[in-house]
Amino acid sequence: MEERVLELKAEILKALAQPTRLKILELLRNGERCICEIVPAINGEQSNISRHISMMQKNHLVTTRKDGVKVMVKVKDPEIFEILNKVSFILKRQMKEQEKLFSHI
Repeated sequence: MEERVLELKAEILKALAQPTRLKILELLRNGERCICEIVPAINGEQSNISRHISMMQKNHLVTTRKDGVKVMVKVKDPEIFEILNKVSFILKRQMKEQEKLFSHI
């Protein structure tokens, strides 16, 4: 059982480990968006964005629904933003530590 949990954790982290998917998630931070809004907002191609959304859907990070001809996307569990926020916090701390090192040169 423990091995399966580790595999599932790794799948979620792999789904997050790609800049385009992170851009999509950041766009969804304020709520549901249409793919037709996401594509120009991140300057991507529709087919590529759709593949990324499909991959995140497979890993239960986002859900989609049809609204007429539009495909709407939203984050399934907003707690995913807590992970992204923690990563940002760690990055900021690392950057401050590097600034201190370089200021002594």
